[in-house]
Amino acid sequence: MGSMGWGYVAVMAGVTFATRALPATLIRSKVTNRFLRSLLYYVPYVTLAVMTFPAILGATGVPAAGAVALLVGIALAWRGAGLFAVSGACCTSVLAVTLLAQVL
Repeated sequence: MGSMGWGYVAVMAGVTFATRALPATLIRSKVTNRFLRSLLYYVPYVTLAVMTFPAILGATGVPAAGAVALLVGIALAWRGAGLFAVSGACCTSVLAVTLLAQVL
């Protein structure tokens, strides 16, 4: 790794340190602002969604299959289906759309 690569590593280490250590050291009192508390409550869910959404659409060779699986998963989860049922239906929809795309 050249000198430029170590610079990137140093910047990433600094950003990681700043985002994790500085809030813990600078904010010692309990957060009382309702807006900030609600914002911090949803951060883990948003982070998970940001990492998962592109993987859902790009996991298959057919982007339409990922989109259909996403819609099927949202619809079933909205209706209260369990995790096993949602994942099974999503896998089945990906298989069906992929086979249909190969035929067409």
